[in-house]
Amino acid sequence: MEAIVWFASFVASLILLMAVRVPVAVGMGLIGIAATWIFVSGGAVSQLANIAYSQSASFILVVVPLFILMGEVIALSGLGTSLFRAAAIWTRRLPGGLAVGTIGACAGFASVCGSSPVTAATIGAISVPEMIRNGYSRRLAFGATAAGGTLGILIPPSVPMILYGVITETSIGKLFVAGILPGIMMACLLCALIVIQVMLKPEIAPRVTRRVPIVEKMRASGEAAPVVLIALAVIVSIYFGFATPTEAGAVGAAAAIVTALAMRKLRISLLARALDNTVRTTAMFMLLLIGGLFSSFALTRLGVPQEMSNFLTSLDVAPWIIIVVINVFLLILGMFLDPLSILVIVVPIFLKAVVALGYDPIWFGIIITIQIEIAAITPPLGFNLFVLKRVVPDGVFSDIVGGSLIFVIPLLIGIALLMAFPQIALFLPGLI
Repeated sequence: MEAIVWFASFVASLILLMAVRVPVAVGMGLIGIAATWIFVSGGAVSQLANIAYSQSASFILVVVPLFILMGEVIALSGLGTSLFRAAAIWTRRLPGGLAVGTIGACAGFASVCGSSPVTAATIGAISVPEMIRNGYSRRLAFGATAAGGTLGILIPPSVPMILYGVITETSIGKLFVAGILPGIMMACLLCALIVIQVMLKPEIAPRVTRRVPIVEKMRASGEAAPVVLIALAVIVSIYFGFATPTEAGAVGAAAAIVTALAMRKLRISLLARALDNTVRTTAMFMLLLIGGLFSSFALTRLGVPQEMSNFLTSLDVAPWIIIVVINVFLLILGMFLDPLSILVIVVPIFLKAVVALGYDPIWFGIIITIQIEIAAITPPLGFNLFVLKRVVPDGVFSDIVGGSLIFVIPLLIGIALLMAFPQIALFLPGLI
């Protein structure tokens, strides 16, 4: 089929450019411009400039640097590490308690940070050394942290969800709310896998027998409380319609800065670093968005999404089988492309078919986000794997990869549950 040939040619061209070290965003932009010029028309190239301007000037994109800044301030000020200390104290007596606490800390930090690598780096810097110091298997320590970091893009706020919302013109507020229950479900599935592993092999996580005084528990919880309150303020304001995602992002960023300053955890140099990181990440986001829109424009003018939709909907099979095939394709693609690139490439191609099959675009956005989570912990290009190698320099990469791969299982189980029970993702948005 012609659409498959066009799409395969696009993916092959992108991989070729990546092989010669061309950034993915630039590669997609170049392919989009070249394909439009050669296969559509020279005059159509001028439309790309209009697309770049209109999309980058969209007010909704202001939410991106605001949520990124909120996460950066909390991460650099050390407020995020207080989540691990609190979670670890409350869960330490469970099988694999410190690893379970790591998942809990990642879930808490995810609620104020829209990035998976930042979540893994912030929590991993303290959790991995702590687990190893207490006799935990290095594979379990690295795996739990890498997998927990993936919650950073499922539990709102989420940078990938913002990108998905912009591309599909779906409500970002509803996407954020849709991620709450799946995020909690994924955290529970990850914790369950840790407990099962430890029960089968107790030697990988020695039990902690020392009782922690209630005063120490309260003190640790008090230190983590500001982060929890900021997260609740952001999500509750969006859910009940008190604020748009952009307004909630502004309040969250301001609250993070004020809280860190009040607790004397934020110096001017750290604030400058947070702002610098925010600008860099936002610039990368914008370049990726524009490059993706260029390639999407060319593929759309060549009829790829339309033909792909007609082909998939004409197949004489149950719709869920097609969704499974799409998920398998995403799983394979995630091994070779970075997460946001997968989203920009795949969504314009498959969304039309998914909606035609009767599935909700918000539900599909959550499925895509979980697939991006899996991509973050699968070699050879899993972001979280390399982030942990950087923040824990003495880590052996084989331990990081070996410990992380088993956590793909609960993520796949989560996708299966969402396919069987779509209301896990759609219940809360339906109440708005």
